[in-house]
Amino acid sequence: MQEFDVIVLGAGAAGLFCAIEAAKRGRKTLVLDNGKRIGRKILMSGGGRCNFTNIYASPANYLSSNPHFCKSALSRYTQWDFIALVQQYGIAYHEKTLGQLFCDDSAKDIVDMLQQECDKAGVQIALQQDITAVQALEQGGYQLNTAAVSRRCQSLVVATGGLSLPNLGATAFGFQLAEQFGLNVLPVRAGLVPLTWQPADKAVFEEISGVSLPVTAEANDVVFPEDMLFTHRGLSGPAILQISSFWQPGDDLIINLAPQQDLHAFLQEQQQKHPEQELKTILSRLLPKRLVEKLLELKVFHNQPIKALQGKALQKLADSLTHYVFKPNGTEGYRTAEVTLGGVDTNELSSKTMEAKKQAGLYFIGEVVDVTGWLGGYNFQWAWASGWVAGQYC
Repeated sequence: MQEFDVIVLGAGAAGLFCAIEAAKRGRKTLVLDNGKRIGRKILMSGGGRCNFTNIYASPANYLSSNPHFCKSALSRYTQWDFIALVQQYGIAYHEKTLGQLFCDDSAKDIVDMLQQECDKAGVQIALQQDITAVQALEQGGYQLNTAAVSRRCQSLVVATGGLSLPNLGATAFGFQLAEQFGLNVLPVRAGLVPLTWQPADKAVFEEISGVSLPVTAEANDVVFPEDMLFTHRGLSGPAILQISSFWQPGDDLIINLAPQQDLHAFLQEQQQKHPEQELKTILSRLLPKRLVEKLLELKVFHNQPIKALQGKALQKLADSLTHYVFKPNGTEGYRTAEVTLGGVDTNELSSKTMEAKKQAGLYFIGEVVDVTGWLGGYNFQWAWASGWVAGQYC
């Protein structure tokens, strides 16, 4: 029987950060993970450069059944705290867009930093561990069994993540553990995920796979401006990934294909300057040519000289392009989703410590909890903050 003060399940961003903080307090700390290496999701994030935080991170950038829950952790360990740690290690980084911070070189820099912090604090890490049973002990604490060894700890921290990216080892283990100890788990679904075509749309749009343009994407009164990408399977790109967390099956997806200017005013100006020019030519000044050809094929407009549009016809054309409606079939699911929405009900946890209210010594942090950030480094910031908070108490 191996004895520890703290065992953390999951060697991802939240788990490692919690373990570092617990070990700094002198707690004998062990991290267990089912994979062959630590930080697997960190390594592939941000195209291999890890979008490790966002300079604008605030509680407003998170979805949760209780939007107030994340405030405590985010205020106590901020993006500036993590940026200071990155700077301390001399890791070069840059802001890409909208406050998103990426490593200049590689996501491996962040994993190496976390490994060094673990080493300095004395954190032990055991990989390729398949846990067969977890039980609460009568005298307090927990026992965890694998085929090879049994371990006991006073505090057990669950940082096992969600269901997204199963090829990186994602499982439902954390949710099952919460339910085993009587905690409510809210329904989960894929978030920050591409949306898929209805068959009729697929037949039309898959031919322009690879076409990208700036748009605003709207669903359920939430709007995101960013790029949209047409793919063989559906719609992707930052604007779509963002809105996917708010879109529900059956909802309309409203796309403004020309958000950078007043489209009606542009068409009026073109009508005065180039009355003989065809609409296809004029719209190709604003939109990718291949998309314009598809819109013509779908009879969104008829190719005629722009002078032929009289009365409200110009406004009608502008409206059809600034409120273009797609009805997605669904999402690509957890296979390509960056995060899992839902999870362990925040009402079951202390926002101050991340400890389960009715199960002493049991903590839940990171993606397994019903707190999901926007695209752009927000989910890493939640991992650092929730991990840091739990590490002060576990």
